[in-house]
Amino acid sequence: MAEELTPSTPEEEEQPIKPRKNGLYPGVSDELAENMASGWADTEMRDLQPIAQAPHTAARRAALSERFPGERLVIPSGNLKTRSNDTEYSFRAATEYAYLTGDQSEDGVLVLEPTAKGHRATVYLLPRSNRENGEFWLSGQGELWVGRRHSLTEAEQVLGIPAKDVRELADHLREATGPVRAVRGHDAGIEAALTDKVTAERDAELRVYLSEARAVKDEFEIGELQKACDSTARGFEDVVKILDKAEATSERYIEGTFFLRARVEGNDVGYGSICAAGPHATTLHWVRNDGQVRSGDLLLLDAGVETTTLYTADVTRTLPINGRFNELQRKIYDAVYDAQEAGIAAVRPGAKYRDFHDAAQRVLAERLVEWGLVEGPVERVLELDLQRRWTLHGTGHMLGMDVHDCAAARTEAYVDGTLEPGMCLTVEPGLYFQADDLTVPEEYRGIGVRIEDDILVTADGNRNLSDSLPRQADEIETWMASLKQS
Repeated sequence: MAEELTPSTPEEEEQPIKPRKNGLYPGVSDELAENMASGWADTEMRDLQPIAQAPHTAARRAALSERFPGERLVIPSGNLKTRSNDTEYSFRAATEYAYLTGDQSEDGVLVLEPTAKGHRATVYLLPRSNRENGEFWLSGQGELWVGRRHSLTEAEQVLGIPAKDVRELADHLREATGPVRAVRGHDAGIEAALTDKVTAERDAELRVYLSEARAVKDEFEIGELQKACDSTARGFEDVVKILDKAEATSERYIEGTFFLRARVEGNDVGYGSICAAGPHATTLHWVRNDGQVRSGDLLLLDAGVETTTLYTADVTRTLPINGRFNELQRKIYDAVYDAQEAGIAAVRPGAKYRDFHDAAQRVLAERLVEWGLVEGPVERVLELDLQRRWTLHGTGHMLGMDVHDCAAARTEAYVDGTLEPGMCLTVEPGLYFQADDLTVPEEYRGIGVRIEDDILVTADGNRNLSDSLPRQADEIETWMASLKQS
């Protein structure tokens, strides 16, 4: 990649942008600076339309305003993070900020200023890079280096929120009076400006509220989650079609294949893809993806496309790499399938959140007792959680803009709560027999199976958003055979 110049320190006012150490150009001549400052067309975008979620983000801000009257609320997007030396990780806006604005810009900050009638919302953003001082072509974050960003006027049209220059915000916040709450952990500069105005307790209450507010999805969000699941299903099809190439290389061929679908149809993957072949399937979050893919083994693929609006799917299928389950693999797979069926059946409005987990765990415990792997009766196994040696994790979690959405919610509102229409959660039971587990017969060792779908709670039950992917063992085999022939 090319080298850029970097912004100067305040002491270097005579040259707004300083040369990078060891750069090939030691500076900028007056003649070049004058040349670069002129001769550019007007590229301001006019008559822009608001983003599709603008009415929804406005409603969310209104609910937030009602919850915290009379208090200044500060929600940052976050800053770029260095990957190494002078390169940065790809930026992903903080969920709370994107949820309330629809914007995904780095360094953005939403501020709700208290008024007599509620709050006045302003989004603080970086304006277009300056052409008079050369920032647009000399700075590493200038327009000619990283691309054009919206002007403040354009941002107002797109987001439906008044926009101001974020570079003025820190001083404004330092002078602010009255109670302030902020979402922490995303912008150290903003936090420093508020250091004597916020408390950890008040800030935690704001984060909890925003986490719980996302539990029930609106119409726009449900549509985005469906898009994510549909793209994810196509990504799984892509993987099945290239399993022969993965056998010749590694799990990374699978990872790269799914990633291509995520980048073409969405923003990114919603989390690190788990492409776990053979005994790696018994490692719950296997994301190294550097192992061999062997015919006769199972592939546990846990992956999700994140849409351009940052809603992610989270789907798992366990597939026979050669297209056919052997007898033991099918027996274990069928047990997990039956457990998932029981879990999905328990998802309905008014049910306890824990019900689907308990239903799935009971089925798995029954099978483990039936197979002689743990001593019954089943009630004893469940009371002591003895099945957890092989089931390990909870049976699901909330899903949305984060793969583990609503994570900061109060326990009584989440795992001890009640399901409502509009909630979306995963149902993902699994059985994992570690390669070194001497308590099970040798033929079980190294087999891991998980089946996961994204389930929307509806007014009369539930809807499986990822049901375009087959789940039953016979259906899996037929589906894989058809894809390999296409």
